[in-house]
Amino acid sequence: MTLRLTNSLTRRSEAFEPLQAGQVSMYCCGVTVYDLCHLGHARSYIAWDVLRRYLIWSGYQVTFVQNYTDIDDKILKRAAEEGSSMEVVSERNIEAFVADMATLNILPADRMPRATQSLAVIRELIGELQAKGAAYGADGDVYFSVMQHAGYGKLSGRDLSEQQQNADGRVSGSEEARKHHPFDFALWKGAKPGEPSFPSPWGPGRPGWHIECSAMVRQELGDTIDIHLGGADLIFPHHENEIAQSEAATGKPLARWWLHNGMVNVGGEKMSKSLGNFTTIRALLESGTSAMTLRLFVLQAHYRKPLDFTAEALAAAATGWKGLNGALQLAAQLQPGAADDRPQDLATELAEVRLRFSAAMDDDLNTSAALAVLFELAKPLRSLANRSERGDAEAATEAQALHAEARLLLVLAGVLGLGPEVEADPSGAAAAGPSDAEIAVQIAARLAAKVAKNFGEADRIRASLQDQGIELIDKPGGLTDWLRS
Repeated sequence: MTLRLTNSLTRRSEAFEPLQAGQVSMYCCGVTVYDLCHLGHARSYIAWDVLRRYLIWSGYQVTFVQNYTDIDDKILKRAAEEGSSMEVVSERNIEAFVADMATLNILPADRMPRATQSLAVIRELIGELQAKGAAYGADGDVYFSVMQHAGYGKLSGRDLSEQQQNADGRVSGSEEARKHHPFDFALWKGAKPGEPSFPSPWGPGRPGWHIECSAMVRQELGDTIDIHLGGADLIFPHHENEIAQSEAATGKPLARWWLHNGMVNVGGEKMSKSLGNFTTIRALLESGTSAMTLRLFVLQAHYRKPLDFTAEALAAAATGWKGLNGALQLAAQLQPGAADDRPQDLATELAEVRLRFSAAMDDDLNTSAALAVLFELAKPLRSLANRSERGDAEAATEAQALHAEARLLLVLAGVLGLGPEVEADPSGAAAAGPSDAEIAVQIAARLAAKVAKNFGEADRIRASLQDQGIELIDKPGGLTDWLRS
């Protein structure tokens, strides 16, 4: 099969074909760093991490860019509440973001530009829009004129003429009164007293939110990219505005595919602080939910559908993960042996398993069906892991005959970002270096990274273990031994 993705722009499932053969450029709208990441972020970034991993596993060279919005009204408000600064708030939450994403086993982006470090390209893009008559100045602000872009509304389906008619006689407020159309949006905001500001041809101020992403896409990936990613809540106005300003400047499509993930509901209601059902990633993990349980929970639903977060659903995911994790832990400890000289019928059977996994993923990233393939493949290993846990000494020996299945299980799980998870020591005692089981887990993760051709991640795992006094020794046949220094 060929990978098919649902394009929000065309509202159709389309066979994916990148602009350049073998290469994929992807941009994901990042976080506004005024607070910790929440479950909505987890849902979105896990989904796009899986897409990226699958493309890499499928043989593509992927360039993945994700931005930080590090100046925004919310950041300034938080800084004022704390008596700190925009920089302090941003840096603290960027560090927290990096830690949370690593905990969820989300691969770090190849590049993560910041708005405050991209001001030159932002100002340049605004200047181009103004020179082309697509933007206008007003008392230190600069606005994009939506009526000057014929394609405005093509992503969200908004009708500008209808919106203009509905707004007649109802425009109020100093900012609204300066706009030519209610949907016109700020490209540059003139500085208010006491706010941080940056110099520009229009006076001191700061960029609007929408122009940041257009500028950073252009700076990092060029005028047209393969895939633009984000949550469904960003379709309007953020992504609609990105398209308008980028295409007005370049005359080229901003992105060929627009992918959007569904929202997170909590107990059937939209997650929000006002409803008291808002949960950060960190709070959930600190409450006892494991990172891989959360990842499995997210992947059980299709990325485009709403995800209903309930205690019952999370408990069911935890139960499912416990069984799969037992199989993965056992698989990580097996060594190549007689099973490497497997009969042809077994090789054919495993090839069919791999094809079913690929077919599920090619169907618009049907991770639910892909997980079903994993659980089926893991079934005999789960049974042996349960026997081993009950003290059956022969289970580990019998498991060795399943080495081929175990290796494939680790690889396919790695495509979904799932890996063996070692429970923390309940006593809280600090271990002198990683345990044997933890080393086996890292070796398995490194193997999955190498198979996915993510050699940077494989090197990172080796270096991390080396820093902890563990030397890896690669041997023929995929075997990796290790020594403690």
